[in-house]
Amino acid sequence: MSRQIESVEDDAGRVIRYRRHANGGGFVGPGAYVAESARLGSMTYVEPGARIGSGSRVGHGSWIDRQAQVGERTVIGDAVHVGHGTVIGNRVHIGSHSRIGAGAVIEHGSSLHADSRVPDGGHVAAERRRPRAVPAKRGAQPRSRKAQNRQAA
Repeated sequence: MSRQIESVEDDAGRVIRYRRHANGGGFVGPGAYVAESARLGSMTYVEPGARIGSGSRVGHGSWIDRQAQVGERTVIGDAVHVGHGTVIGNRVHIGSHSRIGAGAVIEHGSSLHADSRVPDGGHVAAERRRPRAVPAKRGAQPRSRKAQNRQAA
């Protein structure tokens, strides 16, 4: 399979050469690392120095900026912009059309809805999950506090 090379000018007018990712998805800049098992949608750009972990998926038209780090098994929706130096943990879900500011931190297991905005330097913590209640045994009667107090007296 031949690698398709495309040239793009950055904000400063410098020409950057991108290579097509192995799965036929987006374009990857020089010095960027994208795991082989990661999936990139069409017209997705991964800037130089960015890292995308194994099993992650990046949607169509998304832009992963320089030095951004995306963890393993993370799902990023369509048309998402991930800012410079952002750190995204493992098993994170980011909805489509979201914008993650530069230097933001998104913890492992977090989830962002579509059209979410995280400011520069922002922090998104994972939602704590409450433990599930253990179902009572069949036929068992719940004990009341009054009955316990009477027995102790």
